[in-house]
Amino acid sequence: MLDPFLLTHQPVLTGALVRLEPMGEQHLDGLWPMFADEDVRAGTGTMHQFAREQVRLGLARAAAREDRADWAVVRREDDAVVGEVVLMDLDEEVESMTFRIALTGPDVFGRGYGTETARLVRDFAFDRLGLHRLALEVNADNAPAIAVYTKVGFVREGTRRDAGRREGEWYDVHDMALLVTDPRP
Repeated sequence: MLDPFLLTHQPVLTGALVRLEPMGEQHLDGLWPMFADEDVRAGTGTMHQFAREQVRLGLARAAAREDRADWAVVRREDDAVVGEVVLMDLDEEVESMTFRIALTGPDVFGRGYGTETARLVRDFAFDRLGLHRLALEVNADNAPAIAVYTKVGFVREGTRRDAGRREGEWYDVHDMALLVTDPRP
C-alpha cells in the first residue's frame, strides 16, 4: 500500500558505502561541483548554468517538498557529499515515481556509490513507500549509468530519438523502468 507520508518524512537510508540524507542547504558545498562544472552538468543531461544562490534556494525548497524525496548521497568513510538522488513525479493512481541520480564528478565515478544508492532507493521505493513502478530516463550515450541501472534491475523500455541536444548535437534518450514484481539483483 502506497505511503506518501514517507515523502514528507523521508528517512536516512544507510548502506556500506553511502548514507542518503534528506537534502538541504547544508549540502550546498558538497553538491556545488555538479552545478559548477560544465562536463558534470552535461553528464546529468542539463546544460543550464545555475548561480550558487539559485542552487541554495533549490535545496531549501527541496527540504520542504511533500510530493517527492530528495537525498544527498554522503560517503560514509569521510562524510563527503558525492551526489544527489531524487524520487519525483508521484502518480498515486498508478503508484509510480521517477528516479534520478547524479554524482558530483569523475573523481567519485566507478566506486560503487551510484550502484549502492540506486539499490537503497529502489528498495525504499518498493518495500517502504509501496510503489508499483519506478521509471527513469538516461542519455543513450551514458554507458556507465545504463550499466548501473541494468545492474540493479531496470529494464530498457524504449528509446526516444533525438530527444536531447548538447552543443548543437542531437542525442537519444532511453526510457528504463523497474516494477515491484521484477527481479532485484
